[in-house]
Amino acid sequence: MKATLIIIGIIAGTLAFGWVLAGNNLAMFKVFSPKYEQVRRETFEQSKAYRQGAIQELQNMQFQYEQADPAHKAALAAIILRRAADFQDLPTDLHGFVQSLKNTNKKY
Repeated sequence: MKATLIIIGIIAGTLAFGWVLAGNNLAMFKVFSPKYEQVRRETFEQSKAYRQGAIQELQNMQFQYEQADPAHKAALAAIILRRAADFQDLPTDLHGFVQSLKNTNKKY
């Protein structure tokens, strides 16, 4: 009888310890997960592949802007200016294009 109670106590203690560890893992995940993801995002945005892809996309949008009719140019300009706002070191030609868009579209 005493051995049975000891075994039940050990099992209950193990389950309680597992419950505490699971709660601790959840709390740690809740606290550190957003910070971890922010670091991952910043690292990704600073990667060469991301930056080259974004610049290439802006250059494609520049080409589309130059081919667009006047009605579509305003919409494309807004999109280009929003996407280019995150970049400080654009290629010279693209930087000049973005500056000209800023000058012609003062509200953006």
